[in-house]
Amino acid sequence: MISGSSGGPFGGGTEFTAEGVAVVLREACEAAGLDAVGAELLRLGSNAVYRLASLPIIVRIARDPAVLPEMERAVAVARWLETVDFPATRVPSDIAQPIVVRGLVVTFWESVQEREEYATVGELADLLRRLHWLEEPESLGLPYFDPMAKLSASLNGLDAVSEEDRSFLEERAARLGKEYDRLDFVLPYGMIHGDASIGNILRHRDGHAVLIDLDGFALAPREWDLIQTPLFYDRYGWHTAAEYADFVYRYGFDLMNWPGYETLADLRELMMVAWLGHQVGVSERSAAEFTRRVRSLRTGEGRKEWGPF
Repeated sequence: MISGSSGGPFGGGTEFTAEGVAVVLREACEAAGLDAVGAELLRLGSNAVYRLASLPIIVRIARDPAVLPEMERAVAVARWLETVDFPATRVPSDIAQPIVVRGLVVTFWESVQEREEYATVGELADLLRRLHWLEEPESLGLPYFDPMAKLSASLNGLDAVSEEDRSFLEERAARLGKEYDRLDFVLPYGMIHGDASIGNILRHRDGHAVLIDLDGFALAPREWDLIQTPLFYDRYGWHTAAEYADFVYRYGFDLMNWPGYETLADLRELMMVAWLGHQVGVSERSAAEFTRRVRSLRTGEGRKEWGPF
Protein backbone atom coordinates (compact mmCIF):
# COMPACT_ATOMS: atom_id res chain seq x y z
CA MET A 1 0.00 0.00 0.00
CA ILE A 2 1.21 3.50 -0.84
CA SER A 3 -0.07 6.64 0.81
CA GLY A 4 -0.52 9.69 -1.38
CA SER A 5 1.27 12.87 -0.36
CA SER A 6 -2.05 14.53 0.44
CA GLY A 7 -3.37 11.88 2.82
CA GLY A 8 -5.61 12.54 5.78
CA PRO A 9 -9.32 13.29 5.71
CA PHE A 10 -10.99 13.19 2.31
CA GLY A 11 -10.39 16.69 1.00
CA GLY A 12 -10.97 18.19 4.45
CA GLY A 13 -14.62 17.14 4.32
CA THR A 14 -15.18 17.13 0.56
CA GLU A 15 -18.26 15.07 -0.33
CA PHE A 16 -18.09 11.88 -2.39
CA THR A 17 -19.33 13.64 -5.52
CA ALA A 18 -18.14 13.73 -9.13
CA GLU A 19 -16.26 16.95 -8.34
CA GLY A 20 -14.70 15.60 -5.16
CA VAL A 21 -13.50 12.27 -6.52
CA ALA A 22 -12.08 13.97 -9.63
CA VAL A 23 -9.44 15.54 -7.38
CA VAL A 24 -8.62 12.13 -5.89
CA LEU A 25 -8.39 10.64 -9.39
CA ARG A 26 -5.87 13.23 -10.55
CA GLU A 27 -3.66 12.84 -7.49
CA ALA A 28 -3.82 9.03 -7.57
CA CYS A 29 -2.92 8.92 -11.26
CA GLU A 30 -0.04 11.30 -10.66
CA ALA A 31 1.26 9.04 -7.88
CA ALA A 32 0.98 6.01 -10.19
CA GLY A 33 2.60 7.76 -13.14
CA LEU A 34 -0.61 7.82 -15.21
CA ASP A 35 -2.42 10.53 -17.15
CA ALA A 36 -5.91 11.36 -15.85
CA VAL A 37 -6.78 13.85 -18.60
CA GLY A 38 -10.00 12.92 -20.34
CA ALA A 39 -10.92 10.13 -17.89
CA GLU A 40 -14.59 9.08 -18.08
CA LEU A 41 -16.63 8.63 -14.89
CA LEU A 42 -18.55 5.37 -15.41
CA ARG A 43 -20.24 5.00 -12.01
CA LEU A 44 -20.57 6.84 -8.73
CA GLY A 45 -22.01 4.67 -5.97
CA SER A 46 -20.19 2.54 -3.43
CA ASN A 47 -17.20 3.25 -5.67
CA ALA A 48 -16.30 5.92 -8.17
CA VAL A 49 -15.23 4.07 -11.31
CA TYR A 50 -13.27 5.81 -14.07
CA ARG A 51 -11.99 4.72 -17.46
CA LEU A 52 -8.74 6.43 -18.44
CA ALA A 53 -8.48 7.92 -21.92
CA SER A 54 -4.71 7.49 -22.16
CA LEU A 55 -4.52 3.74 -21.41
CA PRO A 56 -6.96 0.78 -21.14
CA ILE A 57 -7.12 1.11 -17.36
CA ILE A 58 -10.05 1.34 -14.94
CA VAL A 59 -9.58 3.35 -11.74
CA ARG A 60 -11.71 2.46 -8.74
CA ILE A 61 -12.07 4.85 -5.78
CA ALA A 62 -13.83 3.37 -2.76
CA ARG A 63 -16.33 5.47 -0.81
CA ASP A 64 -15.55 3.65 2.47
CA PRO A 65 -11.94 4.16 3.69
CA ALA A 66 -12.24 1.00 5.81
CA VAL A 67 -11.99 -1.21 2.70
CA LEU A 68 -8.20 -0.89 2.52
CA PRO A 69 -7.54 -4.47 3.77
CA GLU A 70 -10.15 -5.82 1.32
CA MET A 71 -8.59 -4.01 -1.62
CA GLU A 72 -5.09 -5.10 -0.64
CA ARG A 73 -6.43 -8.65 -0.69
CA ALA A 74 -8.26 -8.10 -4.00
CA VAL A 75 -5.05 -6.96 -5.68
CA ALA A 76 -3.21 -9.99 -4.27
CA VAL A 77 -6.00 -12.29 -5.49
CA ALA A 78 -5.86 -10.77 -8.97
CA ARG A 79 -2.11 -11.30 -9.18
CA TRP A 80 -2.41 -14.89 -7.99
CA LEU A 81 -5.24 -15.69 -10.42
CA GLU A 82 -3.04 -14.43 -13.23
CA THR A 83 -0.27 -16.86 -12.21
CA VAL A 84 -2.71 -19.79 -12.54
CA ASP A 85 -4.13 -18.40 -15.81
CA PHE A 86 -7.66 -18.01 -14.41
CA PRO A 87 -9.93 -15.68 -16.44
CA ALA A 88 -10.36 -12.71 -14.12
CA THR A 89 -9.78 -8.98 -14.14
CA ARG A 90 -6.06 -8.12 -14.01
CA VAL A 91 -4.06 -5.41 -12.29
CA PRO A 92 -1.21 -3.57 -14.03
CA SER A 93 2.05 -5.25 -13.05
CA ASP A 94 4.03 -2.02 -12.80
CA ILE A 95 1.82 -0.17 -10.29
CA ALA A 96 2.26 -0.67 -6.53
CA GLN A 97 -1.21 -0.51 -5.04
CA PRO A 98 -3.65 0.19 -3.42
CA ILE A 99 -2.90 3.91 -3.18
CA VAL A 100 -4.49 6.00 -0.43
CA VAL A 101 -5.27 9.57 -1.47
CA ARG A 102 -7.07 12.02 0.83
CA GLY A 103 -8.13 9.08 2.95
CA LEU A 104 -9.73 7.16 0.06
CA VAL A 105 -8.55 3.83 -1.33
CA VAL A 106 -7.69 3.80 -5.03
CA THR A 107 -6.96 0.76 -7.19
CA PHE A 108 -6.09 0.34 -10.86
CA TRP A 109 -7.38 -2.46 -13.09
CA GLU A 110 -6.82 -3.41 -16.69
CA SER A 111 -9.88 -2.56 -18.78
CA VAL A 112 -11.74 -5.66 -20.01
CA GLN A 113 -13.08 -3.81 -23.04
CA GLU A 114 -14.24 -0.38 -24.17
CA ARG A 115 -17.88 -1.00 -23.23
CA GLU A 116 -19.53 -3.15 -20.58
CA GLU A 117 -20.87 -6.39 -22.05
CA TYR A 118 -21.96 -9.12 -19.67
CA ALA A 119 -21.21 -12.77 -20.36
CA THR A 120 -23.82 -15.52 -19.83
CA VAL A 121 -24.97 -17.38 -16.73
CA GLY A 122 -23.66 -20.56 -18.37
CA GLU A 123 -20.20 -19.02 -18.55
CA LEU A 124 -20.58 -17.92 -14.94
CA ALA A 125 -21.17 -21.57 -14.03
CA ASP A 126 -18.07 -22.61 -15.97
CA LEU A 127 -15.88 -20.09 -14.17
CA LEU A 128 -17.29 -20.94 -10.73
CA ARG A 129 -16.75 -24.65 -11.31
CA ARG A 130 -13.17 -23.93 -12.34
CA LEU A 131 -12.60 -21.52 -9.46
CA HIS A 132 -13.93 -23.98 -6.89
CA TRP A 133 -11.39 -26.58 -8.04
CA LEU A 134 -8.49 -24.24 -7.25
CA GLU A 135 -6.64 -24.43 -3.95
CA GLU A 136 -5.76 -20.96 -2.77
CA PRO A 137 -2.30 -20.25 -1.31
CA GLU A 138 -2.20 -19.49 2.41
CA SER A 139 -0.33 -16.29 1.56
CA LEU A 140 -3.59 -14.70 0.39
CA GLY A 141 -4.89 -14.73 3.95
CA LEU A 142 -8.50 -15.14 2.87
CA PRO A 143 -10.98 -14.49 5.70
CA TYR A 144 -13.75 -16.82 6.77
CA PHE A 145 -17.05 -15.52 5.44
CA ASP A 146 -19.44 -14.67 8.28
CA PRO A 147 -22.75 -13.65 6.66
CA MET A 148 -24.45 -12.73 9.92
CA ALA A 149 -21.63 -10.40 10.96
CA LYS A 150 -21.67 -8.81 7.51
CA LEU A 151 -25.44 -8.37 7.61
CA SER A 152 -25.38 -6.99 11.15
CA ALA A 153 -22.78 -4.38 10.22
CA SER A 154 -24.84 -3.39 7.18
CA LEU A 155 -28.05 -3.03 9.19
CA ASN A 156 -26.30 -0.95 11.85
CA GLY A 157 -25.41 1.64 9.23
CA LEU A 158 -28.93 2.22 7.88
CA ASP A 159 -29.20 5.78 9.13
CA ALA A 160 -31.44 7.07 6.32
CA VAL A 161 -34.26 4.52 6.66
CA SER A 162 -37.14 4.63 9.11
CA GLU A 163 -36.86 3.09 12.55
CA GLU A 164 -39.84 0.86 11.70
CA ASP A 165 -38.15 -0.54 8.59
CA ARG A 166 -34.82 -1.00 10.34
CA SER A 167 -36.46 -2.89 13.22
CA PHE A 168 -38.31 -5.11 10.77
CA LEU A 169 -35.09 -5.95 8.92
CA GLU A 170 -33.22 -6.61 12.18
CA GLU A 171 -35.95 -8.97 13.40
CA ARG A 172 -35.88 -10.81 10.07
CA ALA A 173 -32.10 -11.09 10.31
CA ALA A 174 -32.30 -12.54 13.82
CA ARG A 175 -34.75 -15.21 12.68
CA LEU A 176 -32.69 -16.09 9.62
CA GLY A 177 -29.55 -16.27 11.74
CA LYS A 178 -31.09 -19.09 13.76
CA GLU A 179 -32.18 -20.90 10.60
CA TYR A 180 -28.73 -20.43 9.05
CA ASP A 181 -27.05 -22.06 12.04
CA ARG A 182 -29.08 -25.21 11.37
CA LEU A 183 -28.17 -25.52 7.67
CA ASP A 184 -26.41 -28.67 6.50
CA PHE A 185 -24.17 -27.61 3.62
CA VAL A 186 -23.37 -30.35 1.11
CA LEU A 187 -20.79 -28.75 -1.17
CA PRO A 188 -17.12 -28.60 -0.16
CA TYR A 189 -15.95 -25.73 2.02
CA GLY A 190 -13.33 -23.53 0.40
CA MET A 191 -12.58 -20.44 -1.65
CA ILE A 192 -15.52 -18.44 -3.04
CA HIS A 193 -15.82 -15.28 -5.13
CA GLY A 194 -18.34 -13.93 -2.66
CA ASP A 195 -20.59 -11.99 -5.05
CA ALA A 196 -20.95 -14.36 -7.98
CA SER A 197 -23.73 -13.05 -10.22
CA ILE A 198 -24.25 -12.09 -13.84
CA GLY A 199 -23.25 -8.54 -12.92
CA ASN A 200 -19.71 -9.63 -12.10
CA ILE A 201 -18.85 -11.55 -15.26
CA LEU A 202 -17.89 -9.50 -18.30
CA ARG A 203 -17.05 -10.29 -21.90
CA HIS A 204 -13.38 -9.58 -22.61
CA ARG A 205 -12.52 -7.74 -25.81
CA ASP A 206 -11.06 -11.00 -27.17
CA GLY A 207 -14.37 -12.82 -26.54
CA HIS A 208 -13.82 -14.86 -23.37
CA ALA A 209 -15.63 -14.32 -20.06
CA VAL A 210 -13.82 -12.94 -17.01
CA LEU A 211 -14.74 -12.54 -13.33
CA ILE A 212 -14.51 -9.03 -11.89
CA ASP A 213 -14.88 -7.45 -8.41
CA LEU A 214 -12.47 -9.69 -6.50
CA ASP A 215 -12.69 -8.01 -3.08
CA GLY A 216 -15.26 -10.53 -1.77
CA PHE A 217 -12.97 -13.58 -2.02
CA ALA A 218 -13.26 -15.60 1.17
CA LEU A 219 -13.48 -19.11 2.61
CA ALA A 220 -17.03 -20.43 2.92
CA PRO A 221 -19.46 -23.13 1.81
CA ARG A 222 -19.55 -23.07 -2.00
CA GLU A 223 -23.33 -22.74 -1.90
CA TRP A 224 -22.76 -19.00 -1.35
CA ASP A 225 -21.35 -18.65 -4.87
CA LEU A 226 -24.38 -20.40 -6.39
CA ILE A 227 -27.25 -18.71 -4.55
CA GLN A 228 -27.69 -15.54 -6.59
CA THR A 229 -28.38 -17.22 -9.93
CA PRO A 230 -31.36 -19.34 -8.75
CA LEU A 231 -32.54 -16.42 -6.61
CA PHE A 232 -32.56 -14.10 -9.62
CA TYR A 233 -34.42 -16.72 -11.67
CA ASP A 234 -36.82 -18.06 -9.08
CA ARG A 235 -37.98 -14.90 -7.31
CA TYR A 236 -37.34 -11.96 -9.61
CA GLY A 237 -37.49 -13.40 -13.13
CA TRP A 238 -34.16 -11.80 -14.06
CA HIS A 239 -33.01 -15.10 -15.65
CA THR A 240 -35.07 -17.42 -17.83
CA ALA A 241 -35.74 -21.08 -17.09
CA ALA A 242 -33.45 -22.01 -19.99
CA GLU A 243 -30.63 -19.86 -18.61
CA TYR A 244 -30.94 -21.40 -15.17
CA ALA A 245 -31.05 -24.92 -16.61
CA ASP A 246 -27.82 -24.17 -18.49
CA PHE A 247 -26.23 -22.87 -15.27
CA VAL A 248 -27.16 -26.07 -13.41
CA TYR A 249 -25.96 -28.32 -16.22
CA ARG A 250 -22.61 -26.58 -16.56
CA TYR A 251 -21.86 -26.31 -12.84
CA GLY A 252 -23.24 -29.76 -12.04
CA PHE A 253 -25.44 -28.96 -9.03
CA ASP A 254 -28.96 -27.57 -8.63
CA LEU A 255 -29.07 -25.50 -5.46
CA MET A 256 -32.86 -25.29 -5.63
CA ASN A 257 -33.03 -29.01 -4.85
CA TRP A 258 -31.03 -28.52 -1.63
CA PRO A 259 -33.22 -28.30 1.53
CA GLY A 260 -31.42 -25.15 2.68
CA TYR A 261 -32.14 -23.20 -0.49
CA GLU A 262 -35.01 -21.08 0.85
CA THR A 263 -33.09 -20.02 3.97
CA LEU A 264 -29.96 -19.12 2.02
CA ALA A 265 -32.08 -17.28 -0.57
CA ASP A 266 -33.88 -15.34 2.19
CA LEU A 267 -30.56 -14.40 3.76
CA ARG A 268 -28.90 -13.33 0.49
CA GLU A 269 -32.02 -11.37 -0.38
CA LEU A 270 -31.95 -9.56 2.94
CA MET A 271 -28.30 -8.65 2.35
CA MET A 272 -29.30 -7.16 -1.01
CA VAL A 273 -32.04 -5.08 0.62
CA ALA A 274 -29.72 -3.85 3.38
CA TRP A 275 -27.10 -2.85 0.80
CA LEU A 276 -29.72 -0.84 -1.08
CA GLY A 277 -30.77 0.83 2.16
CA HIS A 278 -27.41 2.59 2.27
CA GLN A 279 -28.28 4.41 -0.97
CA VAL A 280 -31.64 5.71 0.28
CA GLY A 281 -30.34 9.09 1.40
CA VAL A 282 -28.51 9.87 -1.84
CA SER A 283 -30.76 8.49 -4.59
CA GLU A 284 -34.52 8.84 -5.10
CA ARG A 285 -34.45 5.79 -7.39
CA SER A 286 -32.77 3.73 -4.69
CA ALA A 287 -35.18 4.99 -2.06
CA ALA A 288 -38.19 3.96 -4.17
CA GLU A 289 -36.69 0.53 -4.84
CA PHE A 290 -35.86 0.04 -1.15
CA THR A 291 -39.47 0.83 -0.21
CA ARG A 292 -40.71 -1.63 -2.85
CA ARG A 293 -38.42 -4.39 -1.58
CA VAL A 294 -39.24 -3.94 2.10
CA ARG A 295 -42.94 -4.07 1.25
CA SER A 296 -42.31 -7.35 -0.59
CA LEU A 297 -40.50 -8.81 2.41
CA ARG A 298 -43.41 -7.84 4.66
CA THR A 299 -46.15 -9.21 2.39
CA GLY A 300 -44.37 -11.97 0.49
CA GLU A 301 -45.66 -10.47 -2.77
CA GLY A 302 -44.33 -8.30 -5.60
CA ARG A 303 -40.82 -9.68 -6.02
CA LYS A 304 -41.27 -9.85 -9.79
CA GLU A 305 -41.47 -6.06 -9.67
CA TRP A 306 -37.96 -5.66 -8.22
CA GLY A 307 -35.49 -3.86 -10.46
CA PRO A 308 -31.84 -4.96 -10.70
CA PHE A 309 -29.23 -2.65 -9.14
